[in-house]
Amino acid sequence: MDVINKTTEGGPAKTPVQMKLSALWAALMFLYIYADFFSLYKPGQIEEVMAGRMGPLPVTQDSVLTAAVLMLIPALMVFLSLALKPVVGRWANIILGALYTAVNIGNLVGETWVFYLLFGVVEMALTLLIIGYAWKWRHAEASKEQT
Repeated sequence: MDVINKTTEGGPAKTPVQMKLSALWAALMFLYIYADFFSLYKPGQIEEVMAGRMGPLPVTQDSVLTAAVLMLIPALMVFLSLALKPVVGRWANIILGALYTAVNIGNLVGETWVFYLLFGVVEMALTLLIIGYAWKWRHAEASKEQT
């Protein structure tokens, strides 16, 4: 009982930055999945898939491998944001957050469908939050959260 009282006495417990980063990467993955799923409803999209096209690219081993790596990294960051040493985790989140902000911008070039633009804007907001939280994450604070 004392443990509960000690953690709640000073108000709500502070969420560690690693948990926030992990949750942001998880939310980003959900948005990627739903945006791609809803894209299948665009007229002509299924025919494009059946014709072996992935957006402007032909479906090849290389293009599918590239897409797989692009999705594996954020999926792994859900765990790695919690597991990496603080200094490594901080820089991984800053660098990959910036990379995925650029990926999201690239995905929106020439896009006209409003739902996809909405997903893209929210995805960029999440990647910018990842960068922001990681940037403010100081080594001393990170060390304290690890204990």
